[in-house]
Amino acid sequence: MRVVSTVNEVRNQVKAWKKEGLSIGFVPTMGYLHEGHASLIKRSVSENDKVVVSIFVNPMQFGPTEDLASYPRDLEADSKLCEEMGAELIFHPEPEEMYDQGFCSFVDMNGLTNALCGLSRPVHFRGVCTVVNKLFNIVTPDKAYFGEKDAQQLAVIKRMVKDLNMDIEIVGCPIIREADGLAKSSRNTYLSDESRKQAVILSKSIFMGKKMIEDGERNAKKVIDAMKDMINSASLTKIDYVEIVDVNTMKSIDEIKGEILCAIAVNVGGEARLIDNFMMKVD
Repeated sequence: MRVVSTVNEVRNQVKAWKKEGLSIGFVPTMGYLHEGHASLIKRSVSENDKVVVSIFVNPMQFGPTEDLASYPRDLEADSKLCEEMGAELIFHPEPEEMYDQGFCSFVDMNGLTNALCGLSRPVHFRGVCTVVNKLFNIVTPDKAYFGEKDAQQLAVIKRMVKDLNMDIEIVGCPIIREADGLAKSSRNTYLSDESRKQAVILSKSIFMGKKMIEDGERNAKKVIDAMKDMINSASLTKIDYVEIVDVNTMKSIDEIKGEILCAIAVNVGGEARLIDNFMMKVD
């Protein structure tokens, strides 16, 4: 497996593979890989001849008060995991390689980005769309793999690909959880022992909300209020949002029906902002 840092190196390798008639899978990441990322790489390896993983902490999707400088990084461990999962190439550029001097072109979106994480992180999705668009242009994959934990991001990427007529299949992969239910996240490493114990309340609220709907509850406010009460029962939690939205529009709904997304974002211990969700189709 190779680790490269320039656009030309990636393009040259992918062109050589495509000349051989090989299919290309792509897993974009910000590094500090865990079992959730491993599941994406493993899925990509099973469905493509060659797999490229990008490891790039994208400064454009971080706000001025967010954790860009402290975001965890470990290229050695990441490389080992990628190799174990069967990836062929890691693209690990410096910011200057992705955004050269005078960079002034962006990919933005309205509608899907106006709710949930888009409200509290106003620059986030412009940064995501721009960097993913660049990575797609560089790697030119047949399929790209994203985790369903970032459900709004997945919806945004799918919409961007559709709107801009990109010849790429976007594959969403299930949330991977810790043994106690907490969704895997690179930011889990920020948590102190006590915060980590309390963080499990997020997944408990997710499981409870899903069960309420499965048992017949169709009033979105009742489900949201019950989930908020559970989350607030932990002393170190501060809710950013608990919302139930239409999965296609990201707009809040009153009556639970059709394809829905229930998503939460919670700050735990002032140490990490964690997200979780469930999606389901309701008759």
